[in-house]
Amino acid sequence: MVYDVLENKIEFLKGVGPRRAAILNKELQIFSFGDLLQYYPFRYVDKSRIHKVTEINSDQIYYQLIGRVSELKSYGEPRTTRITARFTDDSGSIELVWFKGLKWVKTRFTPGQQYVLFGKASLFNGQYNFVHPDIEDYTPQLVPVGESLEGVYNSSETMKNNGLGSKQLTKLIKKLLLQVQQTVPEVLPEKILTQHKLMPRALAFQQIHLPSDAPSLEKATKRLKFEEYFFFQLNLLLRKKSRERIKNGVLFSRVGKLFHQFYAENLPFELTGAQKKVIREIRHDLATGHQMNRLLQGDVGSGKTIVALMIILLAIDNGYQAALMAPTEILANQHYQSLKHLLEGMPVNLALLTGSTKARDRKPMFSSLADGSLHLIIGTHALIEDKIQFHNLGLTIIDEQHRFGVAQRARFREKTDKPPHTLVMTATPIPRTLAMTQYGDLDFSIIDELPPGRKPIKTIHLFQSQRLRLLSFMRKQLAEGRQIYIVYPLIKESEKLDLIYLQEGYESLLRDFPEPDYRICVVHGQMKSEDKDFEMQRFIKGQAHIMVATTVIEVGVDIPNASVMVVEHADRFGLSQLHQLRGRVGRGADQAYCVLMTDYKLSSDGRKRMDTMVRTTDGFEIAAVDLELRGPGETTGTRQSGQVELKIGNLLKDEKIIRHVRNVVNQLLDEDPKLAQEDNIRTRNYFDKKFRQQFDWSEIG
Repeated sequence: MVYDVLENKIEFLKGVGPRRAAILNKELQIFSFGDLLQYYPFRYVDKSRIHKVTEINSDQIYYQLIGRVSELKSYGEPRTTRITARFTDDSGSIELVWFKGLKWVKTRFTPGQQYVLFGKASLFNGQYNFVHPDIEDYTPQLVPVGESLEGVYNSSETMKNNGLGSKQLTKLIKKLLLQVQQTVPEVLPEKILTQHKLMPRALAFQQIHLPSDAPSLEKATKRLKFEEYFFFQLNLLLRKKSRERIKNGVLFSRVGKLFHQFYAENLPFELTGAQKKVIREIRHDLATGHQMNRLLQGDVGSGKTIVALMIILLAIDNGYQAALMAPTEILANQHYQSLKHLLEGMPVNLALLTGSTKARDRKPMFSSLADGSLHLIIGTHALIEDKIQFHNLGLTIIDEQHRFGVAQRARFREKTDKPPHTLVMTATPIPRTLAMTQYGDLDFSIIDELPPGRKPIKTIHLFQSQRLRLLSFMRKQLAEGRQIYIVYPLIKESEKLDLIYLQEGYESLLRDFPEPDYRICVVHGQMKSEDKDFEMQRFIKGQAHIMVATTVIEVGVDIPNASVMVVEHADRFGLSQLHQLRGRVGRGADQAYCVLMTDYKLSSDGRKRMDTMVRTTDGFEIAAVDLELRGPGETTGTRQSGQVELKIGNLLKDEKIIRHVRNVVNQLLDEDPKLAQEDNIRTRNYFDKKFRQQFDWSEIG
């Protein structure tokens, strides 16, 4: 392969060395020349205009001034705590303030010399000043005529204290660009560069860091975003296409007796049009001979479980076993009880395996799995333990799939000769841009219709001062025979967060809803499994009126009579969590309510989350706002391997370019599946290095 100068270790760049390299490694994960070049400015400042002191009228914009520094004063002697000075031009003067680097400030300025100041004005006691402004000696060349954009880089305190602030990073990047500009390798095919009018890679790096003007910056941004999304899509689509080409999947060739019996005798309600459409899509996959990898999205209560069960019956009808894996014991147990009830009277053997399953129960279960007499196993991570062996596993279903890592899901493939079909399900709607990146190697099905008779849940936002109104509402609902969830963010009191913790909330509720008229149960993650199950069963059987819980009930609790969800300190929860919690109610025919309790003082993000929840029950709209507030790394829950981590892309704004790049990559792979043509060799080589995992090109044919 061709030598790539960008793979050189960062410590070998002049001005870095081992000590600074260690800081860049730790703080920014910058290990190589390429990593530094791909550490892009987070904003740009316009230095094309010189302002006058008298023009300063906002603390929201940056100003550039030319003037003189005088009247340095130190405060807090003998240990100086701050230094002030006056900055004067021909229109007036303004105060400058420093709290750090004071020794340097005392010797920095020469009386009568002109300086260029750049910074954001602060308003203090009705007067504007500059705190820690950038100041350089004035020379006519320092202030160019026309446009002048300067990049600003994020930098931590540790970095600043070691001479690696934004200014120093700019200097290092300038040195690096001078050193490598002639040797930066191109990685995209020439045909694609020409066809889509993309700036050369070396020039794009130059212009993203040191833009000549706004149009050049725009072209550099377009080029580098295109490249970033190109290789993400190439990684996803190569795997998807290789899977589609190779007929090594399990073939489900028939719709058999169990499927028909369930549909005719056990189906509890008429399937919605959306459910029927999804079943048709999945049945098509299962009959191709290719391995299915499909993501099933459906809002809370949309009927994903029924769809999953009917696909499980297809597997059993074709002589294969099925496994359903859930992230928590509560959800696994809920699935087991629900499917056991739905399959009542049918010749299907199913079992539940979790961390709490006793050793004496495990042995016969493992034996039945190995000889094929156990058709369906439901469980948690316990299903992928080494000792679990299947007779002929044909289908795996992963529920709330964002809670599992890619490696965990892949473990099922090791348990069978042929890769089993995989259906992953989520009730957390995924924005389209995230779907095309994070999950771009999967086929998609969406259940976008709720079962008939369901009423939209009414969401109300109340402040702590309105608690009496909440208590009155709860009493009224309980009098009508309903049940209520109350969810807290913490189990025990936290010194850092002034929250009503679960125990205190429980004790307060006992006073407001005393026995024997009311019964309250408690469920949280730190309880023993048997205690948790006991409390849960009390609520399921209607023996308790109110359940006090943490987010352990976010998924997997389906109680039609529970019509009210109260979320305490709701602003401490993410939108996807709030949406999941709200979905625990509204399972029956009665009107359901979700009450979000917060303090009056809310952050702007907290207020936006509350307003969004009150305004809409549309999961995709909620997911889009969640993406905007939290970023792609956290939107779907726990960070996992394979997560999208973009250096320049913005999933909130880039749907158009992502869709465009995906089409470009699709076309490229249709024309040259192995990227073997001369124009594509450099792209293939860079791809192999970038992902550090040689793709098995022999699979493509």
